[in-house]
Amino acid sequence: MTPHEQIRLVLGELAGGRVFPGIADAGTPTPYVTFQVIGGPPINFITGEVPAKRFMRVQINVWSDTSIEAFEVVEQVENAFHAEKVLQMEVLTNPSDTYDELTEHRGAMQEFQLFL
Repeated sequence: MTPHEQIRLVLGELAGGRVFPGIADAGTPTPYVTFQVIGGPPINFITGEVPAKRFMRVQINVWSDTSIEAFEVVEQVENAFHAEKVLQMEVLTNPSDTYDELTEHRGAMQEFQLFL
């Protein structure tokens, strides 16, 4: 299973099931969640072995009509990651406000590190 599939599986029920890798389609009702894998520290073995898992840094974006709702959903994201022990999640940042001028949606962003 790819990292995107694993993340989608864990978060898939949030925001009415509107969870998308990358971007959501235009006109998607709010609230919705988008996420991006934005790298992470590599694991390198001196022996040259290929690691079975990777650290994946993930940015979660929640979009809504209000900042309050966006923060409520991003809190649900963090709780879902905490509950899913397989991902071995680490919170990297607290949520921060964002705004999309094109859609006029308010948002909350947060970064996590997962060990997949």
